[in-house]
Parts: sequence; C-alpha cells; structure tokens
Amino acid sequence: MKRILCRVASGFAAVLLLYVLINLASCSNDDKVRTDTPDEIELAISQMSLRQKVGQMFAGRPEMLDTTIHWNVSAELVAISLQEVNGTMRKVNADYPLGGVILYAHNISDSIQLRSFISQLRQLNGNPLLCIDEEGGRVARIANNQSFNLPKFESMDSIGRTGDPRNAYKCGNTIGSYLKRYGFDIDFAPVADVNTNPENVVIGKRAFSDNPEVAAGMVTNYLQGLDDAGIVGCIKHFPGHGDTQNDTHTGYAASNKTWTEMLGCEMVTFKAGIRWGAELIMTAHIAAPNVTGSDVPSTLSSVILQDKLRGELGYRNIIVADAMEMGAITQHYSNAEAAVLAVQAGVDIILGPKNLMEAFDAVIAAVESGKISEKRINESVRRILKLKQKIGRL
Repeated sequence: MKRILCRVASGFAAVLLLYVLINLASCSNDDKVRTDTPDEIELAISQMSLRQKVGQMFAGRPEMLDTTIHWNVSAELVAISLQEVNGTMRKVNADYPLGGVILYAHNISDSIQLRSFISQLRQLNGNPLLCIDEEGGRVARIANNQSFNLPKFESMDSIGRTGDPRNAYKCGNTIGSYLKRYGFDIDFAPVADVNTNPENVVIGKRAFSDNPEVAAGMVTNYLQGLDDAGIVGCIKHFPGHGDTQNDTHTGYAASNKTWTEMLGCEMVTFKAGIRWGAELIMTAHIAAPNVTGSDVPSTLSSVILQDKLRGELGYRNIIVADAMEMGAITQHYSNAEAAVLAVQAGVDIILGPKNLMEAFDAVIAAVESGKISEKRINESVRRILKLKQKIGRL
C-alpha cells in the first residue's frame, strides 16, 4: 500500500496519510492476507495517471525494458542471459511502468543471483508482480537448473495417472514453497488443458489427463497446494489447447470443437478451477472457429473471453494473455494492433508483447482517442490491484 501511495498519491492530504499509516500499523505481518477495504483500491485508482493504470496491465520479460537488446526468436535471449536490472531498464521503466515481470530459465543462474534480481525487480516503477512458468516436468525454469537442488517431477501426466489428487497437491505445494522462498508471487500453472489429441505437440504430458474429470481434480488440488504455500496459481490455456495439432508459439493453431463439445470436455476443468476460486486464467492463442465464427485467436476474441468465460462461466477475476510474442499473434498482428484488440476483447494483463513501448503507447492512444474507454481500463486495474492487495503487494 505504501508503494502505491508513494507513486500515485503525492497530493493526498496529511489526514489521509495518517489514516493509512494507522491502518498499516494495525495489519498483521502476514503478507498473504490483508484486511484493507475495497474503498482503498478505488482511492488508489482515482489517484493514478492513465500511464500508471495502463502500466498495471502490462507484464513480460525483463528484456522488454532493455532497448539495447534486439531479438527475433526467444532462443537468442539465452546467450544474452539478462540477469540483473541495468540503467537502461530503469530509464525505460520510468516512463513505462509494469504491473508484472516474468522470469525465464536464462534469467536465472543460481539462488544468490535470483534473490538479488528479484530484489532489484521489486524496485521497478509499477510495483510489478513477479511471475514464472514453473509447472513441474519439462516446464520448470528453476527446478531444471542444475544449480538448484530442488525436487523434480516427471510430468503432470505421470501425476494424473496415479489417480490420486493428493499427488497434485504435493506437487503444487512443493513448487509453491520454493517459489515463495525465492520471492515470487505468481506461478503460471497448472495446465488445465485436457490432452485429448495424441498428435498435440505443445501440451502433451504437461496436462494431467485426457479425462476431464481426472484433470479437474488434479488442477484444483495443485492450485490448493500453491495457495497453501503462499503462491497464486493460474489455470491455462483457455478455452483449451489440448485438442490442437499445431503450436501457437510458432503459428496458427485451432480447435474445431463446438462450444457444446467444449462444455463436455475442456470446460470441465476450467469450471472446476473457477469454482475453486482461481485468481488468474491464461488465454490460448488458438482459434475456435466453430465457437466464434472466425479464425481470430481466442486471446483477441470477445466471444471467448466476454460471452463465454465471463458471461456463461461467470469468471470474475484476472484474464492474462499468453505471451503476445508468440507466432500465432506476431505473424498476423503488429504489437500495437494485438495489444488494443486484446484489451477490447477483455484481457486484463497483456503478457510479453514483442515491443513493450509500441504496445503500451497503442493502448494509451486508443484510450485518448476514445477507441477504448478509461472505464474499461479501470475494470482491469481494479482486478489487478485487488490481487495485489490480497497477497500484500499493494
């Protein structure tokens, strides 16, 4: 709370500052649960500039802030191995605040470096949430690093095949415990996809099962394990990447299922996650032509995100885009176009645009021109600050 007040409330009256300080003094030291009232979120929003609000809606690689780094494919970033905040990043960040930062394997060398990097990232403008993809199995940025002596899990598929959801809880809790120890806030896990297509090249054993009922129980127990460790989970990839053949990292991918078919399979796990109370749902860049009537990626589809996810399924928390640098987006849309379309479709957090400044400036321009209302921006910022408040990062 202090950090938000410092950055957005320079004009507060002394009496209000006193009120806040008294409230902070009365809070427990537990950074997982806060007793702040919703009015404090509204107060914070009312004192934020448009750039500060839009900044809350952007998250991505630390490399986004370093304009000296130029890359075409993410593999090129491995050789660069950005592992500390530098002057260029701080300068860019002064004008481009970030709501979140995600670290990848090449950003991490060992525990000492990781703790130092996280400490530096905590100081960035925008008070970013610190995120990572640490699913277990082949997607584990920390556990698969030989410098860390951490438990490893074969795959989520192997856990699902045990038939015991307690094993999913143990996995989530184990991963959550070491993520919390290193200072992360969010784990973009678990995968809630149902692996129904044996030719799927991107999900496969990252999913718990080809049976939606089995997967649903595993997903909610994994979420509970993370939560009990003090880490926020994120179910992905909505509306389901398990029945596709192509990889959205490299280009177009689609599910040809109807919505009725999805309700009987993919939505079983997502509904379970929503009932559990999932704080974040990550979109898939897959097209769903038999649901939307078009080849538009789900990330950019109001039918998928507004009509189905929010309307029919009743989801009220944060929608985060899968990385916008992926081929399914960049091969068809510019950074600017994709960012504006994502916000219009209902995305709250635009994750990993290839060019932060282009995407950020496009959203600002869209609000200033009336293409996107500031009310719409406030809706997303409200959800994001609500999560930050809940975990003690406001």
